Amino acid sequence: MADVHNTPAGATTSGSITSGPVAVAAESTVATRMSAPPSFDVADFPVPHGREEEWRFTPLERLKGLHDGSATADGSMKVTVDAPEGVTVESVGREDARLGQAGKPVDRVAAQAYSSFEKATVVSVPKDTVLTEPIRLALHGEGGTTFGHTVFDIGAFAEVAIVVDHTGDAVRAANVDFVIGDGAKVAFVSVQDWDASAVHVSQHNALVGRDASFKSVVVTFGGDTVRIQPRVTYAGPGGEAELYGLYFTDAGQHQEHRLFVDHEAPHCRSHVTYKGALQGQDAHAVWIGDVLIRKSAEGTETYELNRNLVLTDGARVDSVPNLEIETGEIVGAGHASATGRFDDEQLFYLMARGIPQGEARRLVVRGFFTELVQQIGIPDVRERLLRKIETELEASDS
Repeated sequence: MADVHNTPAGATTSGSITSGPVAVAAESTVATRMSAPPSFDVADFPVPHGREEEWRFTPLERLKGLHDGSATADGSMKVTVDAPEGVTVESVGREDARLGQAGKPVDRVAAQAYSSFEKATVVSVPKDTVLTEPIRLALHGEGGTTFGHTVFDIGAFAEVAIVVDHTGDAVRAANVDFVIGDGAKVAFVSVQDWDASAVHVSQHNALVGRDASFKSVVVTFGGDTVRIQPRVTYAGPGGEAELYGLYFTDAGQHQEHRLFVDHEAPHCRSHVTYKGALQGQDAHAVWIGDVLIRKSAEGTETYELNRNLVLTDGARVDSVPNLEIETGEIVGAGHASATGRFDDEQLFYLMARGIPQGEARRLVVRGFFTELVQQIGIPDVRERLLRKIETELEASDS
C-alpha cells in the first residue's frame, strides 16, 4: 500500500497516484474550502454544476434534485427516539436560538435542508449529567424526499453517547448540530445503512467547548450516493476532537466524506482516521480532510489519516488531505493518505499456514478495520457492524 504525504508542521505538498484501474488523487491545498461563505439562505449559494472545487467529485445527477432546488419534500421518514431519563427531546421551529449555534450551512444542499424542514429536533442533556445508556435516534426512510435538522445540546461536564441510525429508502438532506458545553464528553456514532437506492447528504457541525471532548464515528455501508460533511470548531482552549470513519463501497456506489477542522482557539487537539474498503465496478469513494490552524491557535496538535483498501478491479478512490498552518507555535501537525490493493504477502503467509484463501482474505480486511471498530464503545452497535463487514466480504467472495 502506497503511503502519500506524511507532512510535518508548516509544510505543504501535492501529487497524485494512479495504479492500474485504481485512481487516487492526493494533494495539500486550501482549494477545498467552500467557494461561498456559510449561510442559512439558499439564494446565497449558486446552483453547482460540478466544476466547483467542493462539488467536483460528486455525481450531481444522482442527488435527485437536492442541489438545484427541484427536490420537494414529498417523502416520509419514520423517526424513533430512545432517550434515557433526564434527557429532553423537543420539536421546535426555525426561530429557536439553539439552531445554528454549532455552524451554518456551507453549501446549497445544507442550506436547502435548513430552509425546508418542518420541525427541528432538539435533544438536551443537562449539565453534570452522566448517562449510562446511549441516546438513540433511528431514522427509517419510507420513500420520497425528506429534510431534517437535529441539535444535540450537551450541558457542561455532561457525559453522553449518541447513536443515529439510518435505514430504509429515502432522498435525505439534513444537518446535525452538536453544541458541547465546557468539560463535557460526547461520543457520537452515525450509521448509514440505507437501501441500495437511497441518497443521503448531511452536514455535521460540532462546537466543542473549553476542555470538552468530541468523538465522532461515521460508518457508511448502504445507499446509492452518500455525502457526509463533519465539521469541528472550538469555543475555547483545551478542546479535543477525534473523528473516525469506516466505509465499505460496493459496485456503483458513491460514498463521499468531507471533513473540516477549524483550529481557532489555542491548545486544542484533533485526530482524524478514516478507512475504507472498495469492491466492484465503478465503486467510488471520496475522502477530503481539511485542517486549518489559525494564527490564534497556538499549541495546536493535529493529525489526519485516510487509508483505502481496494479489493477488486474497477474501483476508484479520491483522497485529498489538506493542512493549512498560520502559526509556527504548535505542538505538531501532519497528514497521510494511503491507497493500495490486497497485501499478497499477508495473504500468502496466512494460506501457508493452512487457512483457506477466502478466510485469509476476510482476516486481512477485519484487521484493516480493527482500529476503527474498537472506537465504537457501544457493544450492540459494534457487533452489528462486524456482522455487516462479514456480509460484505462474503458477497465479494461469491
